[in-house]
Amino acid sequence: MYSSNPSAPPKYSDAPQPFGQAPATGFPVNSTNQYQERPQTAPFQVQSTAPGLWSTGLCDCCDDVPNCCITCWCPCITFGQIAEIVDRGTTSCATSGALYGLIAWITGCACFYSCFYRSKMRRQYTLGESPCGDCLVHCCCETCALCQEYRELKTRGFDMSIGWQGNVEQRTPGAMAASAPVSQGGMNR
Repeated sequence: MYSSNPSAPPKYSDAPQPFGQAPATGFPVNSTNQYQERPQTAPFQVQSTAPGLWSTGLCDCCDDVPNCCITCWCPCITFGQIAEIVDRGTTSCATSGALYGLIAWITGCACFYSCFYRSKMRRQYTLGESPCGDCLVHCCCETCALCQEYRELKTRGFDMSIGWQGNVEQRTPGAMAASAPVSQGGMNR
């Protein structure tokens, strides 16, 4: 039942082990073999599960003065850029910005629309809900919240001026050109 030689190495089963799991030996895992190789992930995929911190604070608007000015005078532009990246290209910057502007013009409270995008962005990048709830942040500090979201996406490597499609093409050159449909230019009778 027990080995007569206590210093003999443990015997392992010849059965294949699932990826990322070491065979059960009864010995504690030390720091040299506890980490396994991780599979490659797709671009823009989030791996963390614990809520993280925002890269900049809510009131750090002057860290990006041009964006601060654009957001102050025309927040629909900044919101459109944020929405296109957060929606991963399913809605365009122009469509989201126009809808934001229309809601702001009709109701005066576009913050109720933009707070949903803050929540969606927080879920995608596992960011903490700080300094308070998403709707409260947008209702009290709409332009600061939009500037913070814009800076967060820039910090994560997005070029906000080229949109989602441009960022995808920039990170995977040639991938989109090879899969894009070829169309004939011009109108025919």
